[in-house]
Amino acid sequence: MTDTLTPDDAPRAVLGDTPLPDELLTEQLARAILEAGPLAMTVSDPRLPGDPVVWVNRAFTSLTGYTAEEVRGRNCRFLQCADTDRDVVDRIRTALDRGDDVQELLLNVRKDGSPFWNQLAITQLRDETGQVTHRVGVQVDVTAEADGEAARTLELSLMHRTADRLELLARMGEELSRHLEYGDAVDALADLVVPRLATWGFVAMMSETGHLERVHVVTSDPAHADAAHALGSGGTTWLTASPHVAATLAAGANHVPMPITVDVSSLPTRTAPPELHLLTTLGLGSALLVPLTGRDRVLGVLCLVHRDRDGFDSEIVVTAAHLGRRAGVLLENVRLYLAERDAALTLQHSLLPVLGDVGGLDVAASYLPSGRRAEVGGDWFDAFVLPDGAVSLAVGDVVGHDLRAAASMGQLRSLLRASVWRGDRPGEALERLDGLVRALDVADVATCVLVRWERTAAGAHLTWASAGHPPALVRLPGGEVRGLDGARSTPVGLPPVHTGNVPEESVEVPHGAVLVLYSDGLVERRDRGLREGIAGLADALAAVPDDASATQVCDALTAALVDEHQEDDVCLLVVRVD
Repeated sequence: MTDTLTPDDAPRAVLGDTPLPDELLTEQLARAILEAGPLAMTVSDPRLPGDPVVWVNRAFTSLTGYTAEEVRGRNCRFLQCADTDRDVVDRIRTALDRGDDVQELLLNVRKDGSPFWNQLAITQLRDETGQVTHRVGVQVDVTAEADGEAARTLELSLMHRTADRLELLARMGEELSRHLEYGDAVDALADLVVPRLATWGFVAMMSETGHLERVHVVTSDPAHADAAHALGSGGTTWLTASPHVAATLAAGANHVPMPITVDVSSLPTRTAPPELHLLTTLGLGSALLVPLTGRDRVLGVLCLVHRDRDGFDSEIVVTAAHLGRRAGVLLENVRLYLAERDAALTLQHSLLPVLGDVGGLDVAASYLPSGRRAEVGGDWFDAFVLPDGAVSLAVGDVVGHDLRAAASMGQLRSLLRASVWRGDRPGEALERLDGLVRALDVADVATCVLVRWERTAAGAHLTWASAGHPPALVRLPGGEVRGLDGARSTPVGLPPVHTGNVPEESVEVPHGAVLVLYSDGLVERRDRGLREGIAGLADALAAVPDDASATQVCDALTAALVDEHQEDDVCLLVVRVD
């Protein structure tokens, strides 16, 4: 049988034989809870002239510096200052007069004169007749939180009434993440943000040495586009002379941007006439300067200018502050990515050979790094003349995209060169390489195709072997493409599965034929399998003209098969039989 609890039985059922008291929350207990609570609270009496404060708790004193004795009998307007947004104050007064509860963000000052952003919520209490008897105010200092990771949740919650602000934050993150060139990302930030928030404005970035290196000026008025372009391309003298720009660039991570009235009268003393004319044309009323803050320093400044003296409300200020923090981190990511990518590419290219005169052959090679990250890859190519006059051609790929793969690639290329130089045939050289790799733990797994090229009166004699690598392709005069599919063994570093003689095959190719060796990054990606990719490569190779040079063939193949956002490195080696 299952017992059923009724509301009357609940207290006794929970506490056994000890019933709960009828009056759970006494006035004394409620007062103690409110007095010791963590939120700053005030109670005012609108029935008295001036709606004076009649009670505050200890948290309010901690937040503002004012004691209960200093506050009691005064209206809360004493927390306002000259920079408090009057529109916000008017909205609060209108809502209270209508009898509505209200929540607003406004700038207040403490007893010591320090400003803070106050998230104010006022609830109106009524008696049984519906008359408002008291107003309960809750104050939350959001200034410190705006500088931390909690800023996103806090500021977005403050801007929930303005859908376009949220959309701007999202679009800014997406737009800057799309650009992998630093200058493009800086321009994109200004192009997106300035027209949405101001009459005109600019983004100015500092170099590693602390000098302004890039300025992009944008206007929301198409009629003034020429003036904005002229100001942005005319140097940075007008910026370096601005004390407000200098102060913003020197600000720390805790800087709270505030709108300022542009002192037009002082501009002639520090601005050349051409720039002064352009600034006046664009409009000078008020400005909002926001530091673009990275992880440990200020990278630049976002300056928003409005033609009106009171052009920026509190929502724009909060939005701009959040944009500055997020944009600074994103721009720093772009700069770090480019620095890391440059270092990776320098290392990668230092490990690859420079093609000079390879036995008089028409040879071209291309190495294209992955577009998704600045990591060193394990793809390589090689082409050099052997002591007997033949030419050794190879393309290989070490599994991985890290420094270990790059180091392994350099070792494997050197070991393979030494083996071929001593006279090993392609199959023997790959077998020797495999044994050294597994014995010395040089690399995990690698693939490679190795071709020995020997001139003949009719063209060339090719001998090749492949260790798990995609087949080389030969284009014959007229456009027919054939794959060198035989002579295959397991990848280097894996236990061999063949027995007896090492796989190796040969073929004769005529004058005008083109040999193509490549890594799998050229033909394989997420939306295209390996077989499909090889078929696409064969079609692109068949389409090149008969008289195309090796360089022209290389360019045509990369243009046809390499995607802008390729996910793997691409290595391509092309040889033409002249």
